[in-house]
Amino acid sequence: MDDEPNDQGIAGRRAAIDRIDDELVRLLGERARLAQEIGRLKGDGPVYRPEREAEVLRRAVAANPGPLPGEAVGRVFAEIVSACRALEQRLRIAYLGPAGTFSEMAVAKHFGHAVDGTPLASIDEVFRAAETGAAQFALVPVENSTEGAVGRTLDLLLQTPLAICAEVVLRVHQNLMGKGDAAAGLRRVYSHAQSLAQCHQWLAAHLPHTERVQVASNAEAARLAALEPDAGAVGPAIAAQRYGLRLLAENIEDAPDNLTRFLVLGNLRTAPTGRDLTSLVMSAPNRPGAVHALIAPFAQHGVSMSRIESRPARLGRWEYMFYIDVEGHQRDRKLADALAALKDLAPFLKVLGSYPAAVQ
Repeated sequence: MDDEPNDQGIAGRRAAIDRIDDELVRLLGERARLAQEIGRLKGDGPVYRPEREAEVLRRAVAANPGPLPGEAVGRVFAEIVSACRALEQRLRIAYLGPAGTFSEMAVAKHFGHAVDGTPLASIDEVFRAAETGAAQFALVPVENSTEGAVGRTLDLLLQTPLAICAEVVLRVHQNLMGKGDAAAGLRRVYSHAQSLAQCHQWLAAHLPHTERVQVASNAEAARLAALEPDAGAVGPAIAAQRYGLRLLAENIEDAPDNLTRFLVLGNLRTAPTGRDLTSLVMSAPNRPGAVHALIAPFAQHGVSMSRIESRPARLGRWEYMFYIDVEGHQRDRKLADALAALKDLAPFLKVLGSYPAAVQ
């Protein structure tokens, strides 16, 4: 009898949740119908509008009163947008495979699950799929906060006709996985070279005598670990799910703020949102002070530069291309003036795209 008041309180709150759920379903249907009407009004316009989707996510996260964390609210709205987008067209997204990697997680984070992901064997193939129309968009890694830039992506950005239309920033959590119940009995651990490097200190402290074997991908590592009772793998939790492995230790990366940045590429030019980035690549003449002269227009026009990376130009000895990210959209007056000045200074200049900054 003493439990009856509590039981009544729980029952009342569950009934309130049911009423809220009913209203949520009704509102989701109404939202989907409005999205369909917008699709009909757009006609042949693009289904995927990165600037609009970024605006929706930013509004939702900003309006969140709690107790749900902003990241959770963002994930929910990403899936709502994904499902509504798929009512018009289900997108094909090429990404660096195989399935069960951080790249697949980045596709899901940005596009939601109502898309058709196409895992491919190399970054070259991912670019080619979007360039030929085999996929509408390509998603490729461009840099990791601890391991640096992905050189092949930078090289292909120089050549491709595709434009950057969005970025995805994924927090990288590495996990130890295996078929058994504990890490102690593992004789070898498989993983991609970068994942092993990102967990070097943890592995040295907890598995000092275990052999570390580099393989082509984290998914391949999980596949091999699933075949050997005394082997483990390091990688994302999604790989454990796909290959039927247990998580033996979670979040074993040495740097807790380890992030990987991905770019979305397609035949699409995005409109300004007010919180944008622009990526470009340019060459510098081989003389003292040339690079300083090339970046001076950004300072002169009040444009903040967030990243600069150099790569060999392959045009001659000691010639380099400089990859630069700046804040703002190329249609913004300040950045447009800076780019106009750069055209007169740089022997080569290519704007790779302007796109919404990732919603954090």
